[in-house]
Amino acid sequence: MTTASRQHRKSEGSRALNVHLLHPPPDPALSCLAEQLDPGVQLTTGADRIPSETHVLVHGRPSENLLEDCPQLRALIIPYAGVPAETRELLLRCCPMLPVYNLHHNAIAASELALALLLAAAKTLLPVDRAFRRGDWRSRYNGAPTLLLEGKTAVILGYGAIGKRISDVCSALGLNVHAVRRHPETPSPDSITIHGLDALHSMLPCADILIIALPLTDETTALLGARELARLPSSCVLVNVARGAIVDEEALYHALSTRSIAAAGIDVWYTYPKTADAQAETHPSRFPFYELDNVVMSPHRGGAFRLEELERRRMNDLAKSLNAMARDQAVPHRVDLHAGY
Repeated sequence: MTTASRQHRKSEGSRALNVHLLHPPPDPALSCLAEQLDPGVQLTTGADRIPSETHVLVHGRPSENLLEDCPQLRALIIPYAGVPAETRELLLRCCPMLPVYNLHHNAIAASELALALLLAAAKTLLPVDRAFRRGDWRSRYNGAPTLLLEGKTAVILGYGAIGKRISDVCSALGLNVHAVRRHPETPSPDSITIHGLDALHSMLPCADILIIALPLTDETTALLGARELARLPSSCVLVNVARGAIVDEEALYHALSTRSIAAAGIDVWYTYPKTADAQAETHPSRFPFYELDNVVMSPHRGGAFRLEELERRRMNDLAKSLNAMARDQAVPHRVDLHAGY
């Protein structure tokens, strides 16, 4: 176990806070975190022994024994967006009053990939690229079946950190943007219309573009099934950067293979590699999406970018949360365990 050292001006109102990172980042990112923390924040790392006086645990999947070993625990910070199902179940059973927080350092990367998938699918970039590599110019002269975005309607499911960025860019591209979320009273720009989740079915027939950026909860699991997909226009482009289970697997494959919707860009899936060896040979679904030329496939890399920058941004967000706790200020991204996000 190591203790990070810091030398900088003490912030007013800061109190002692013992923080433990079970799995610390590489040294440059860890140093970046240490340099930003208030002096009262004592940081320890490592999985070999957790100090019993730990106030804040930074870990996504704590065990019941680990929680019991931290009798002074005041908060859990999950160092990414979302709450693993087993973590949520454990916390609701063992310590439902424990404050839990997320980090949203990868929201920018995820929203950028969503837009890349949208443009690639809407402009049929992959099949045109494959044909052109063979010297086939016909898509230029015959007119590639692409969707012109300006003036079309985009429906964004989820208006959190990712959905807001996607909505802003879609609006800048000239799309009419509607967002569907659980709390429609959230303030939004005049260019974006917010609807409650009960408006989903009425919005689907209007969606030239449907972008899914919702958290996976009991309420959103299988939110889009065969009935919902059938309400989409045949010209619709669907993009999913949230979780695969929000969209019914078989219904999505059927809609794309029969072209009852035009195309999709998908970053989140139904089958994941279970071992390191399987990473090179695991298809992401029991259905052959890879055979379809109207699907742009990405292996759940929406929140991924250059590792050094990724960890630095994660530590920047973590420092803001820890300093807010030490100063008795509001901590961002608190999780509602009952809602699941």
